[in-house]
Amino acid sequence: MADVAKIIRSKNAGPTLLTIDILFNTNEEFVLGRSSLTPNSVCQRYGCKIADLEIIPYQTALAIKIVLRRKIIAGSPGDRDVYGSQQHGPLLGILV
Repeated sequence: MADVAKIIRSKNAGPTLLTIDILFNTNEEFVLGRSSLTPNSVCQRYGCKIADLEIIPYQTALAIKIVLRRKIIAGSPGDRDVYGSQQHGPLLGILV
């Protein structure tokens, strides 16, 4: 994924959700990325249930948004990234 995506970033979306944005330069790269980002491939990387995940492709913007339910509420004991800004890493290695 790191080779075809222009931007991969994550951020919190309130205390219980995390969003990951993946932006592409071309339609071809978008199609490749979309086909590789399945619920199973994302859940394997994050150890989540499919019910706690939403993948939203938006072809007009050549972008994909992933919404994950956080395992720990932001700011709670054990939360290591209250802003969610370092959570995109597991997607970098997905083969496209």
